[in-house]
Amino acid sequence: MGRSLPRNLFIFALALTLTACATSPLGHHQLRLFSPNELAQMGAKSYQKIKQETPASSNTAVNNYVDCVAHALTQQVGGKWVVTVFKSKQVNAFALPGGKIGVYTGLLKVADDQAQLAAVIGHEIGHVLADHSNARLSAQYATSAGIQLLSAFMGGGNAGAGGKEIMALLGVGAQVGVLLPYTRGQESEADIIGLKLMAKAGFDPRAAVTLWQNMEKAGGEAPPELLSTHPSSTSRIHNLEQNMPQAMQLYRSASSHPSCG
Repeated sequence: MGRSLPRNLFIFALALTLTACATSPLGHHQLRLFSPNELAQMGAKSYQKIKQETPASSNTAVNNYVDCVAHALTQQVGGKWVVTVFKSKQVNAFALPGGKIGVYTGLLKVADDQAQLAAVIGHEIGHVLADHSNARLSAQYATSAGIQLLSAFMGGGNAGAGGKEIMALLGVGAQVGVLLPYTRGQESEADIIGLKLMAKAGFDPRAAVTLWQNMEKAGGEAPPELLSTHPSSTSRIHNLEQNMPQAMQLYRSASSHPSCG
């Protein structure tokens, strides 16, 4: 994308909103105006910005542990995924289009075991698999302001607050201080996809319920960053429990059960 786009391209983008509807894995209708390659480029750029601003952990044991959990999950979906453990007190994690995963060391104090960590990473991967970033960016792109923001972000210029907004739409809002929560439907979909994914990878899916209960307990006046964009609630836990029987079947059928230490 260039630094400025002609008016006819804006009109073309609006026309696309009438024809670019797609269906998510669970049957939700959503816009998809961007190709996988375009999303991967935006994901890579966002990932690089975060890596420039937040130091990576040098703890070999922690890195091996997170890599083990993430690898077991990504084996189930294929593709090439890169994982970085960031040294930060943030209770957070993210996954970006193009196969980028980030986990903050603060999360490991709330996700008590490998299955709970798998629940978080699986949920974030679920957003990527459901193409939620595409839907959010597409809705923003169907405005002249959205075109200008994306043009500046991909053009390499200083997009300022607009660049942070694009990163937030990609799913790393809490990390850059711009909160743009997913919709309730998107959250529910990522929960279900992540639950089934962790079960197929051999992690006990019941840990997902425990994880979100732990998140709520860690709340108080300053809730974990993960809750700012992924709110835990009674309805979320109820949704997980409703899908638990099928997840348990997948778990019992898993070819292996990871031991990540």
